[in-house]
Amino acid sequence: MTTAAPTPVATLPASSLRLLRTAGFVSNFDRFCIAPMLVLIGPRLGVPLPAVVPAVSGYYLAYGLMQPVWGAISDRWGRVRVMRVSSTGAAAAALASALAPDAPVLIGARALAGAFFAASIAASLTYVGDTVPAAARQRPLSELMTAFALGTAVATVVAGTLAHYLTWRLVFAVPGVLAAYLAVALRRLPEPERTRPGSLSAPFRVVLSSRWQWYVMAVAMLEGAVLLGFLTYLAPALEEHGVPTALAGAVAALYGASAMAAAQVVRRLVGRWSPVGLIGAGGAQMALAYLLAGYRQTTGVLVVAALLLGGGWSFMHSTIQSWATALTPAARATGVALFGTALYVGSAVATGLAASTAQAHGYRPLFWLAAVLTVPLTVAAAVGRARYR
Repeated sequence: MTTAAPTPVATLPASSLRLLRTAGFVSNFDRFCIAPMLVLIGPRLGVPLPAVVPAVSGYYLAYGLMQPVWGAISDRWGRVRVMRVSSTGAAAAALASALAPDAPVLIGARALAGAFFAASIAASLTYVGDTVPAAARQRPLSELMTAFALGTAVATVVAGTLAHYLTWRLVFAVPGVLAAYLAVALRRLPEPERTRPGSLSAPFRVVLSSRWQWYVMAVAMLEGAVLLGFLTYLAPALEEHGVPTALAGAVAALYGASAMAAAQVVRRLVGRWSPVGLIGAGGAQMALAYLLAGYRQTTGVLVVAALLLGGGWSFMHSTIQSWATALTPAARATGVALFGTALYVGSAVATGLAASTAQAHGYRPLFWLAAVLTVPLTVAAAVGRARYR
């Protein structure tokens, strides 16, 4: 068993960063493409909205629960091998989603897609952690965040447009084809040196013995609920007020566009602002966004809310994510994976619990609840980051 942690190199080759960005782009495309189509898919399959919401919450739950599994396998097999294997499975699951004949099959296929796509982003983040020194890590992580945000933005625009004018099935086929491409293209990505654990349980013992790991996981769970969970209902809230699916998707896509632009701002602020300052700025944007969304669910107001939420995600999440990569260097993949588990379990729980309220058109209290929850999230993240050494 190798006990030394991997030794990061000074830079990450541009070709490697491009592949990692592509993997994250495809994963986020698949994860966010369904939200603008929820209201439309139900009638096409002959079921009400709550019957198709599990396609989202089930995806998030599988995505979160598979994070530590992929993390442990990654620590043994390697980052690149895991990304290639998971991309192959993700391609099959995404294409199965496109062919689903009814709601139960769609829910099952989406859960499988979430389970396989779960490896890409965590492995990408871990790869950066393995190859870039901690002091310089947030900049390439911001590059990845830009790609992730682009995947979110493109997914919501493409999903709404294709579903409205052609068919929702084509939307799921797109990430399927791209994942199949990645399964082959990732052969060009060099495998970084890493710590090799003696058993599958060894990295979990390392990670779970860290009190800070538990703290950051708790923060991530609340963040997933506040941002990703309630964000799911931004497009349905617009559609409930008569906005066409394509336009609702375009408005929701502004979240991704804003996150992408804000990631570039965060890159320039790293080293000039403290992590606590970045977290505080992100929390303020998120709270204001949900207050506005609760006040009125019109197109103009939700455009502003989507832009603020995207900015809040880039400021807060990239900072917490960078923190997570530094907690347990000797079992980094497992640590980052458990961070992802907490994030997406939180989002799955929030999405599922909010479904009945959304079905009853209760979007105002949903968004105001999210605004209230943003306060303890921001305080916990900022105080914890300030005390961490």
